[in-house]
Amino acid sequence: MNKEIIQTEIQYKAVRSSGAGGQNVNKVATKVQIQFFVGQSNGLTVDEKAILTEKLANRITKEGFIMVECGETRSQLKNKELCTQRLFLLLENALKKNKKRIATKIPKAVIKKRLEDKQRLADKKENRKFRF
Repeated sequence: MNKEIIQTEIQYKAVRSSGAGGQNVNKVATKVQIQFFVGQSNGLTVDEKAILTEKLANRITKEGFIMVECGETRSQLKNKELCTQRLFLLLENALKKNKKRIATKIPKAVIKKRLEDKQRLADKKENRKFRF
């Protein structure tokens, strides 16, 4: 993944924020939406594109792009930086390879203790039966 190339391929769009904020919300477009087209990216290899389309299938639209929004701050520049950071974090987490799980062996002492506890409980229940 080449971040410099990906950064040039991101499309930024400023829109009006929703919610409370008074006159600033009505006048200034501080919320930032970014679009990143996964299939047309030159900053990703073919394998990386395949992994991203598989792992981020719920985040990719029908048109084939990932959309990230940010309207947390009142500054358009800060929202733009936050959006870009979130996109790169999303891409990095999707491209991480999961470690292969190594099965551990259960120690003999643990198996022995479990069986003894099981037998003790069975004996306790057996002694509860009333016989004539």
